[in-house]
Amino acid sequence: MTDEQDARARELIERAAAKWPLRILHVLSDAGAPLRFSRLMERVEGISQKVLTQTLRTLERDGLIIRTLYPQVPPRVEYELTPLGRDLLMQVAALWRWIVERLGDFDARKAVRLTVAGV
Repeated sequence: MTDEQDARARELIERAAAKWPLRILHVLSDAGAPLRFSRLMERVEGISQKVLTQTLRTLERDGLIIRTLYPQVPPRVEYELTPLGRDLLMQVAALWRWIVERLGDFDARKAVRLTVAGV
C-alpha cells in the first residue's frame, strides 16, 4: 500500500466512523426503500438539518448512497443505499458484534484500571 492509499483509507475510516454516517446508513438500510430528507430527519434522532445535509453530501460523494431528484413541483429528493453502502454496513456489523461480545472484557479491564488507580 502506498502512503497515498494509506492516507485515503484512513480518511474514509475516519469519515465513516464519525458520529452520524453509520447511523444514517443504518436507518436507510432498515427502511428497505428510499427515504426522503424529512423521513431521515425524523428517524435520525438528535441530528440537525445542517449536519444531515452535510453528511448526506459526503455519503453520496463517497458512493455509499444515491440521491435521486424527481423533477416535479415541489421537487422530491430521495436517498438510498448503494451496494457499496450495504457492503460497508455488513463489514461494520461484524466489528459491532465482536465488540458487543467482548463488552464484559472491556468493562473488566476498565475496572482493573480504576482499582489500580485507587478510584
